[in-house]
Amino acid sequence: MAKLEMLVGLYVKSDELYLEYRKAMTPILRRIGGDFGYDFVVGEVLKKETNNDINRVFTIHFPNKETMDTFFINEEYLAIKEKYYKPAVEHTTIIRSYEIVE
Repeated sequence: MAKLEMLVGLYVKSDELYLEYRKAMTPILRRIGGDFGYDFVVGEVLKKETNNDINRVFTIHFPNKETMDTFFINEEYLAIKEKYYKPAVEHTTIIRSYEIVE
């Protein structure tokens, strides 16, 4: 079965608010069949294809693109994003999106 996965880079400016964001949104993500894979705090970026700074890299996956699209417009998720993510994260960089087969 294939699933959609994204490799994402962030510039987190408030670790505390970002942690609250993750705690609040993860149950919604898991409820629709998604989850996080890898998660790294980055000390140094040697090469990048963006002008955005990056200090956090993670993978997030969904059962398919339609489920991902529905997740990102979910009203409960959007309220959490507004409260925690927007003040916590300065830059978001979608490094890659791809399908993986397990």
